[in-house]
Amino acid sequence: MTRLRLSACLSRGPVTEPLASISPEGVEWNLSYVHPSEMFWRQLKFGDFDVSEMSLSTLFIQWRQGVRDWLALPVFTMRRFFHTGIVVREDSGITAPAELRGARVGVPEYQQTSAVWSRAALQHEFGVAPSEIEWFMERPPVLSHGGATGFTAPPEISLTRLDGGDTLAAMFGRGELDASLVHLTGTNLVDRGTGPGARDARVRPLFADPRAEGLRYLSSTGLLPVNHCVVVRRTLAEEHPWLVLNIYSAFLKAKESVLRRTGEFVDLYGRTGLVAPEAADAVARLDPLPYGFASQRTVLDALAGFVHEQGLADEPIDAAEVFAEQTLGL
Repeated sequence: MTRLRLSACLSRGPVTEPLASISPEGVEWNLSYVHPSEMFWRQLKFGDFDVSEMSLSTLFIQWRQGVRDWLALPVFTMRRFFHTGIVVREDSGITAPAELRGARVGVPEYQQTSAVWSRAALQHEFGVAPSEIEWFMERPPVLSHGGATGFTAPPEISLTRLDGGDTLAAMFGRGELDASLVHLTGTNLVDRGTGPGARDARVRPLFADPRAEGLRYLSSTGLLPVNHCVVVRRTLAEEHPWLVLNIYSAFLKAKESVLRRTGEFVDLYGRTGLVAPEAADAVARLDPLPYGFASQRTVLDALAGFVHEQGLADEPIDAAEVFAEQTLGL
């Protein structure tokens, strides 16, 4: 069988790095590792790659708008409690989430998934609605997800786009910003606000113990937030239906190789007495990045609901419509 030649793009991380040497059955792909901000912009603006990660919030928004270029696979390469990454200026006097009410808060991209999750946590866990915050967005339309979806701020939201080359980092440095939902510390073709101003900005985490807050959130909501999925060009999936599950299987194989290697190291620590046997057993059973649609439906439905609730989609979204039919039972 002739192997299908595809281009693929992923963010570099523990469960994606093995894919440099693991390709789907029947596929030969050219794989690039690119920062997510740049990857999503290139896919939404130019469609550079056949397979890539994609912002789930933007994918949901495009689906509601009738744009169906990409078919989602339930592969989730990054999960975290995004609201625990909120930072505040050291001298802002803000010590609790409720004190963000009325604050000046920055975000690289208002509709990015991590920001959706963070706003949802502020609203539903701490009683601070998005409309009670003064928002500042760094990315211009030409370099943003919103440029591809025609983003305009919901009418009840106060949002200012930064002019020219101004950055959130510079605003922090000038004392013009109280907090940021997403504090990026690296540069790429899209996010350029992480120069000296970022190093000089005196910021601290809003939550003194982010891990404790994450566990509290999980206990309260049952949600382990997800922000990226994997997409394949719809025309390719329709022409080669076997491609969907072959790609999914390759991602599973890559993740399992990492978990197996991790388990082997933990087992070694256990056998040398450095780790308690019960701890080694617990790690061996842990999958920190569960894949699959059916098993993750609750968190996907929650995100889809938040996208609509925050005015980013005009009607409710059925997450099942966005994912490949072959994956819905996984």
